[in-house]
Amino acid sequence: MIKRLHISNYAIIEELTLDFADGLSIITGETGAGKSIVLGALNLILGGRADTKTLFDETEKCIIEGRFDIAAYDLRRFFEANDLDYEAELIIRREITPSGKSRAFVNDTPANLKVLQQLGATLIDLHQQFDTLYINNSDFQLELLDALAGQLAAVKTYRKDYQLLQETRRKLRALREEQAQAVREQEFLEFQVNELEAANLQANEQEDLEAERHRLSNADEIKQLTSGAFHFLSEGDDAVTDRLLAITVKLQPLAAGDPQLRAISERFESLRLELDEVAADLEAFGEETDVNPQRLNEIEERLNMLYRLHAKHAVADNTELIAIYENLSARLGHFSDLGGKINKLERDEKQLLKQLSEQGTALRAGREKVAPQFAGDVQKQLAELSMQNARLRVDFVPLDLPGPNGLDEVRFLFSANKGGKLQSIKDAASGGEMSRLALVTKSLVASAMELPTLIFDEIDSGVSGDVAQKMGRILTDLSRHHQVVVITHSPQVASRAHRHYFVYKTDKQDADRTITRVRELDGDERVRAIATMLSQNPPSESALKNARELIEAE
Repeated sequence: MIKRLHISNYAIIEELTLDFADGLSIITGETGAGKSIVLGALNLILGGRADTKTLFDETEKCIIEGRFDIAAYDLRRFFEANDLDYEAELIIRREITPSGKSRAFVNDTPANLKVLQQLGATLIDLHQQFDTLYINNSDFQLELLDALAGQLAAVKTYRKDYQLLQETRRKLRALREEQAQAVREQEFLEFQVNELEAANLQANEQEDLEAERHRLSNADEIKQLTSGAFHFLSEGDDAVTDRLLAITVKLQPLAAGDPQLRAISERFESLRLELDEVAADLEAFGEETDVNPQRLNEIEERLNMLYRLHAKHAVADNTELIAIYENLSARLGHFSDLGGKINKLERDEKQLLKQLSEQGTALRAGREKVAPQFAGDVQKQLAELSMQNARLRVDFVPLDLPGPNGLDEVRFLFSANKGGKLQSIKDAASGGEMSRLALVTKSLVASAMELPTLIFDEIDSGVSGDVAQKMGRILTDLSRHHQVVVITHSPQVASRAHRHYFVYKTDKQDADRTITRVRELDGDERVRAIATMLSQNPPSESALKNARELIEAE
């Protein structure tokens, strides 16, 4: 609900603050005093278009600020989705600079007009003559019937399942497209996987093969070199190891009494033993090295195959090639799982369609049950509001497939005149007739569903006397469940106010200019204002008496 509206530097309003409360708030005033200007300012914080021509002082910026209590609204997700801070008290501010730049803020966070419009649609339902009212909206018409049928929770469950169906179908489309792509790719992937699998890849195989190829390619030279080295070190008449042994035999006795020479002797002995091992290793390496052209050819073929695969897959070694093989194998495995996933989703889709059909049938029954009574109640109340020939019919159009709100579309067909053709409300009702129809329909569902703050402008246009009094009673009943604000010229409607605001024009002190002000009326002031609406200014004694009777009437 709206708690406060502050307007600064807008049209003929220099500065004005309106504090609203629960129940029915009435705004009255002379023609041209600025009542519609207040609504224009309110429309700005609901996302309406801005215009610098509306600035009271063209050198200063215009500020419109609204405070709302939104604790009863489920808006946390909306605030999170739009990266806005959520507070139970919402502040929307709109600024228009003299240069024409417009800025909007939600709880002091900059916001675009789309956000304001979405918030405004939730918080304020503004009815002005010739507006396209919610009553024209098919979704609202269904919600209205569902509220009367007491099945809003069932509708919420249906919509949740409907969204799940849409998500299931989205996944199905994606998997089917992937499967179609897989059919085209699978043969090529299988060829690549089979080729890599046949290669029987080993992580360090390339390095080992390259070393073995090098040895086999130089086998003759290796055998010749290792044999000659071994002969030189260990087998010749003047073998190096024999000469070193002779030196060791002579050195050890001399080193026994000299620590420094003993250390050198020990190092010399280690060198001799190491040289013996080197000679033995050279002999063994030469004996193990075979001249094997067949094996060399096998290695060359294997390496050529590996080099080709490396180049084909743009990798440097077998480790990367093995990773590619594992990835391709996984993709093939995923493709093989697609059929199973598709089958499961198709079963889910079938089950959801069955659930939606059952739920939609139940929703249809509830709507069809309350529709005739609702149409009759609308016609009865409209007749009391001087629309005796008004007719309303609720038609249901079955859908081929479950829709977001059920198995049907709803159409409210209306005629305001005797013998008139039933047609859509927007084509059949004038501005005043639309306003009265909106008032009646919303009063009928006021206790059954949540509604935003309802603001009616000139809803009583063209009615007076007993009809206006009945309209006032309907507004009072509606305000027991929702916040209602009414701009009116009718004393009968104004008399029903829980809070009565009077908008008037006055000359600004020290300036040759007229400005709009507002004050809340109470007690005798309120009686006098309503009496003036009944007669003239100043009002007669009979008008004052009549005004008191209207205010005191139940």
